[in-house]
Amino acid sequence: MNNNLLEILRIGIFYDGYYFYKVSNYYKYEHDRKARISISGLHDFIKNEVAQLTGTDIRQCQIIDAHYFKGRSSAKEMGEKVQSERIFEDILMRENIVSHYLPLRYNENNVAQEKGIDVWLALEAYELAIYKHFDVLVLVAGDGDYVPLVRKLHTQGTQVLLISWDFTSHNESGNIVETKTSRQLQEEVFHFVPMYLRIEQNGGEYIKNLFVPDRNVERVQSPLNFKSDPADPRPPAASEEFSSTIFSINVNGFGFIKDEGQNNLFFHYSTVTNRDFSELQAGMRVRYLREEDPERSKRDGELRYRACRVTVVD
Repeated sequence: MNNNLLEILRIGIFYDGYYFYKVSNYYKYEHDRKARISISGLHDFIKNEVAQLTGTDIRQCQIIDAHYFKGRSSAKEMGEKVQSERIFEDILMRENIVSHYLPLRYNENNVAQEKGIDVWLALEAYELAIYKHFDVLVLVAGDGDYVPLVRKLHTQGTQVLLISWDFTSHNESGNIVETKTSRQLQEEVFHFVPMYLRIEQNGGEYIKNLFVPDRNVERVQSPLNFKSDPADPRPPAASEEFSSTIFSINVNGFGFIKDEGQNNLFFHYSTVTNRDFSELQAGMRVRYLREEDPERSKRDGELRYRACRVTVVD
């Protein structure tokens, strides 16, 4: 037997999918890098981090299992966005990541919510840690609901490495929302990597490879506090579709459409149905629906609108 063979250090990775989706969108549309997180680059970063923490050769650090958990809308609700979802699933498959989806549920206000995903992730992670004997389990998440999982894993001798980001971003109404990692979760894990700090402070190869190279897309700046014209006192029927052109694209993930009733009507990157937001340019023809923006209506004391289901017309 060859005594020079290296002993494998077994790594399992578990993604809170919606959390990772928000992080990737933040770097794609709001951060200066304007690029999505690369799954393969993140895995290389993780292997290097584990090697540094354990004092082992990076060749010994092998990802033997990876799982991605997320709530998902039905194909009918997603419309033309089904294709982009499939493209991302292809990326997960190429990186040998197993996808786990549960249907989104809707509350009394018809707001989509994830139910049971964190519990499912915790059960799968704990069971697989036992059967596959992970030396290190990597949790890509930020929610304090995972604290009980971390404690149970430690009783099994599995050390938990937490990969997470803190950041602020814009929601569909243009308001700033904050995403922060649970302090209790940080304190419970074997090692915590604040990725937002690593990215800002380190320009090394592993950080550079964390991002998918972005194509150069010309962007036209436009202010987010644009006031719409209240000339149209009533919202159109939800099924009424409008056609116009894009006035400008904002680097914070918003675009503006030339709209007769509302002057320039803004839309969020998440409402584009058939293109990546980064591909949009001023002058493109689009079809769209108008919907009331409750937060801005409440703030301004009169009806305000935003565009939704924006479709580029080829």
